[in-house]
Amino acid sequence: IKDEVVKTIRLIERLYKKFGLGFHMELSTRPEKSIGSAKIWKTAEKGLADALKSIKADYKLNPGDGAFYGPKIDFHIKDALNRTWQCGTIQLDFAMPEKFKLEYIGQDGKKHQPVMLHRTAYGGIERFFGILIEHYAGAFPTWMAPVQAQIIPVSKKFNKYGESIKKQLQESGIRAEVKDENETLGKRIREGEMEKIPYLLIVGEKEQKAESVAVRNREKGDQGAVKLTKFIKSIKEEIKERK
Repeated sequence: IKDEVVKTIRLIERLYKKFGLGFHMELSTRPEKSIGSAKIWKTAEKGLADALKSIKADYKLNPGDGAFYGPKIDFHIKDALNRTWQCGTIQLDFAMPEKFKLEYIGQDGKKHQPVMLHRTAYGGIERFFGILIEHYAGAFPTWMAPVQAQIIPVSKKFNKYGESIKKQLQESGIRAEVKDENETLGKRIREGEMEKIPYLLIVGEKEQKAESVAVRNREKGDQGAVKLTKFIKSIKEEIKERK
């Protein structure tokens, strides 16, 4: 039990770290209304506690808040506003395998009753996305952003060049789009900034001749003209590093 629970804890830790989310764990014990014997509950609670202690985890005890069929470890993630949300959980279940008379043949050739682990890392996926949107206030890291680079031609004359850049970016695995609406350049740039797109690429005659893009970074502002090949290399390195 301990080894399997530790593996699951490490999996959930790795997931939350990818998203830059802090969290704390809570060990929830037997509620008033439950199934299974006191002996089974004692074994189950000890199994979860031993797993937490073996990795020196800092956790809170939450008496009486377990599932009706077994104790659990809940993961409460913290967003940018220091609000906590219970998402991940590991639930240890002796009762259901006993109730359904489940068996397996062990290495000793004898029949044994399995222990069931219920686990979820995200919780409800839609809820998790909602938490992420609020956590980042819509400004997703480049690797996660739905649109990683938006190309803005200074006029319709350079739409074709903008489309060729989009094609090269997409062929390199970068999510890109061209913003070529019949609006002023300033308005299109402002809209891109309001949408919190990581990179805005402004292209005109100078950029077309030099096969470059004028880069506006969401965090650092105007970065000047950069060769397209160099920009592709830099954004791919950024994404790889964050992943």
